[in-house]
Amino acid sequence: MTNKVILGNEAVARGAYEAGCHVATAYPGTPSTEILESVARDFKEIKAQWSPNEKVALEVAAGASIAGARVLAAMKHVGLNVAADPLFTFSYTGVNGGFVIINADDPGAWSSQNEQDNRHFARAAKVPMLEPSGPAEAKEFVKLAFDISEQYDRPVIVRITTRIAHSQEIVNFGDRKEVPVKEFVRNPQKYVMIPAHARVRHKIIEEQLIKLKEYSNTSGLNRIEKGTTKRGIITNGVAYNYVKEVCPDDNILKIGMVWPLPDDMIRQFAESVEELYVVEELDPFIEDYVKAMGISITGKDIIPLLGELKPEIVDKAMNGKDPDQALPDYTTEMPPRPPQLCKGCPHGYVFRVLNKLDLNVNGDIGCYTLGVLPPYSAMHSQGCMGASIGMHLGFEKAHGDKLARKSVAVIGDSTFVHSGITPLIDLVYNKGTGTVLILDNRVTAMTGHQDNPATGKTLMGEETHELDLEMLSRAVGVKRVVKVDPKDMDEFERIVKEEVAAKEPSVIISLRKCVLIK
Repeated sequence: MTNKVILGNEAVARGAYEAGCHVATAYPGTPSTEILESVARDFKEIKAQWSPNEKVALEVAAGASIAGARVLAAMKHVGLNVAADPLFTFSYTGVNGGFVIINADDPGAWSSQNEQDNRHFARAAKVPMLEPSGPAEAKEFVKLAFDISEQYDRPVIVRITTRIAHSQEIVNFGDRKEVPVKEFVRNPQKYVMIPAHARVRHKIIEEQLIKLKEYSNTSGLNRIEKGTTKRGIITNGVAYNYVKEVCPDDNILKIGMVWPLPDDMIRQFAESVEELYVVEELDPFIEDYVKAMGISITGKDIIPLLGELKPEIVDKAMNGKDPDQALPDYTTEMPPRPPQLCKGCPHGYVFRVLNKLDLNVNGDIGCYTLGVLPPYSAMHSQGCMGASIGMHLGFEKAHGDKLARKSVAVIGDSTFVHSGITPLIDLVYNKGTGTVLILDNRVTAMTGHQDNPATGKTLMGEETHELDLEMLSRAVGVKRVVKVDPKDMDEFERIVKEEVAAKEPSVIISLRKCVLIK
């Protein structure tokens, strides 16, 4: 056995390898991207792939699980929104081979459009969820999740956060457990969710949740750490580290299995202390659950609801210390450095023209979202992956030709493949007349230059079919499709004017490689 300092995301990949995982799928998204990159780089025993989006990634993983393989699907928190439809159904079907879903939340919204708390997904989908407090524990929890999945016939979510994904810790390396791929046995009552089958499976799920609650109380994933004070703190994830640092003498109930929560252990812990607190990031998930049990507890009254926690925040809340005095201040006052497009980025040429023409720009998720900032200031709405085209059609439905001739939708190549094709179909089908700009920089750039179906290479570096975005646009019914190099700004401006003026759907493919591609 060897030890090595590695990232939390690398530890997750290592855990999958040691657990005997056979297949791993994902769509890249910070803070989870490095998980699949690490799998592809270090563990050739696992068949790893980028999927067009998280829904497809989860469906491929579910198919491999039902066929008998141990599988891992990784995504960021908003990616689980995209994958929610298959998640809820495959919760009902259960598994054959172990099925582990890595969910990476982003408290503080460092690289996301929101900071939602995906612990709620575990409760809603009725699937167990584990949450490690560091990279070393992440590796072990992933391994355990595969066993839990097969023992209880459930997909298992392992929730990490940005701080876990991108922090480093000494991790013990073990050997790979060679797990044979199981046989696929036809069982329509289990794997085909028509209503009659779903009702039966729902009963089985509820029975398994009762067993999982007992497991939560006895497995050791949740543990009580005795202190010398009369105060008790329930905590989980990275917040546990902060509690240990600033409240070393308090009694602690460390939650490693956040769903289902351990009722018996919570009651036992509450009865053993005079004051009960919960320290958790984002929503009062544990707090509300404990209060619903009829137990008085203090949480979000003193712990912030928004953003990441840090030791100073916990110290002030729990011990009344001023943040400036609580711990040594290792920070240095730095001038603000807002994010910006790289020098020479092809998107910069696009946004200069759009700004000059004073067009309303419906934006999307990617590097180009930074076009909202100075010096471009050329984006006016943005929602989720693929939303730009649907929102663009909505602009036209609201104000007709008045806005259609003064607006464009902007979407990247990878984002278009992820979620932009169906709204483009909608634009054509429902007689929209707007212009869509596909900013094709030949890579999924914002998350670190991953390949996608339009680049012609797989995650494993293999040559594959290169999706033709022009042919695809024409196939869904767009007759006006033009490719242009945005660096030729005069020509680009001429084309944008011409296409925006046309009273029919049009697509402009702005084609120029990302400046960081070798």
